Formats: sequence, C-alpha cells, structure tokens
Amino acid sequence: MNIKVAILGDGGWGTALAIVLLKKRQGVVMWGPDAAYLRQIARTHLNRKFLKGVHIPAGLKVEGDINRAIREAEVIVSAIPSKYLSEVIRKIDRRNLRGKVFLSATKGFDHKTLKRPTEIIAKALKLPGISVLSGPTIAKEVALGAPSAAVIASRSRKNALLLQTLFSGKSFRLYQSSDIIGVELGGALKNVIAIAAGISDGLGFGSNTKAALITRGIREMMRLARILGGRMDTLEGLSGFGDLITTCISPESRNRSLGFRIGRGGSLKKILQSTEMVFEGVLTVRSAFELARKHKVEMPITEEIYKVLYRNGSPRFAVENLMARSLKQE
Repeated sequence: MNIKVAILGDGGWGTALAIVLLKKRQGVVMWGPDAAYLRQIARTHLNRKFLKGVHIPAGLKVEGDINRAIREAEVIVSAIPSKYLSEVIRKIDRRNLRGKVFLSATKGFDHKTLKRPTEIIAKALKLPGISVLSGPTIAKEVALGAPSAAVIASRSRKNALLLQTLFSGKSFRLYQSSDIIGVELGGALKNVIAIAAGISDGLGFGSNTKAALITRGIREMMRLARILGGRMDTLEGLSGFGDLITTCISPESRNRSLGFRIGRGGSLKKILQSTEMVFEGVLTVRSAFELARKHKVEMPITEEIYKVLYRNGSPRFAVENLMARSLKQE
C-alpha cells in the first residue's frame, strides 16, 4: 500500500500520525498555519514546540497553503484543534476533495454550536462519509513507538478498512467501529475528567480519589453519550474508557497537567498564556456543561470543574461538593 496523505495540523498529534505513516514509508505532506515553522520542522526533523524530543523520519513534506497540501492527497487527516477547526476548514476548496477519504483526528466540540468535529467538517465542506480516529493515544508515546491501540469509526466499511490498514503497524493497532458519535464523544468528554483527575493530584489526594473520579466520570460520559446517540459499548472500549484512563494517569497528558497546576493554586489564565499548546479540555468543559444543561443530563463532576474554570470556584470546595451529594445506589 502506497497512499499519499495530507495531515492538517502541525501539533503533537498531527506530527505523531505523520511519524506513524513515515515509518511505513507512506508519502506525507503536513500543513500548518506558520510556513516558517513548518520549514524548520522539515529542516531539523524536530517539532520543538509541540512534540519535544522526538525525531521525525526523513520524507516529510510541508506546505503552508492548505489547498496545495491536499491537492495530490488520497487521504486527508484533520488534526486541527477544535477551537480553530471551523476557521481552517472554510479555507478548503471543495474541488480538491473529490474522490478522497477524509479522516478527523480532532477531539472536542465547536464551543459556539456545540457540534462534534465531523458535524463541523460535513457542514462546511458538504462532505458525507467522514471517518474518525480516536483512542488512548498520548502523542509522544505513539510517536516513539510504544505499543498503542485506537479506533477508526466510519459508516463506510471500505473506508474503515483502508484507514485501518494504512495506519496499523508494529506498534500501532487500530480497531473498526461504525459508531462515529460514540467515538467522538469519548475522545472529547474524557478531557473534562482528566482535568478533574489533575486537580485531585494537585490537591495531594491519592489513588482512591482518582479511581472514584475515573469510574464516576465514565458514568457521566455515558449518560450524555446515550442522549446524543452514542452506543454504550463504544464508551466501554478504547475510545471511551481506554482514552479516559490514559488521559487521567499519564504525566504526558496536557489536560491532567493543567488540572494539576490548578489544584496547586495556579491561575487558568496564566497557565494558558504560558504555552502555545492547546488544552482541548478547557473549552470542552464549557461545551459539556452546556450540553448537559440543554439535555437535562446529570453530570456533577463536569459541573464542578466548570465552576472551577469559569466561575473562579475553589478546587477544594469542588471536591467537598461532590462528596456531600445525596447518597444513592451505584
């Protein structure tokens, strides 16, 4: 198999996916918003901003014009952070999409419309049949070749098989699913719980607390996913529970690290100003809170993290509020 792939987004995840493909000797072109920085990546074989300490194999091409990047590609992968997705996707000339497979590797929601990435892409480009890649995939671990597994969700069995074969290798194993909604929701909502887990660590709590947050967190995720059309078996799998676990426990998890700094007394504003990295969970907390309120879904952990991030709530009071809730059956 020799397929030309365009990766939209030069962040850690987009770079990690490029490395996976380059190791399999696939042709890869990467687009990013800063042409000068892209040239630096190509010259040094390093993405110092977003994937420190990882060597990028030879063969990566870079392109600062998004339409030139996708023109010759057979597969297009969106690894654009959700907060920029609508703006970037609108730059694509639909004539460059004919006959191509489009894969979304973006996790989160559009914070204005509360739409999932595939919904945003489909509406902007009038493009049916978008597939999704998600799962417990810390970018640096995938890039370094640590054995990892994820899910390709697609309503097209043909596209699912093509993408599964394209990305799977010695250290990266992909499973198929038809549940696009469930896979996307798992990838987005787990970041809310990861922030909560980081806050718990920052406050100095132990494994008991984190285990409770993870197990009660997946219940929250399931309640909202069920209302929005996701399947429960999906949330129990790699793209739900699996992604939740790794994001809550990994020291490389950006959202957990954000929560940790807040638990230690850090200011959200100062944390966000201190880095160019995107913390998907910050906007996802607000989107999840609004979706829960809209659909009348009980999500107490999400509600407390929303108060901490957006209403200057105390992290310690958030934990106390969760512990003081009325007693009930599991």
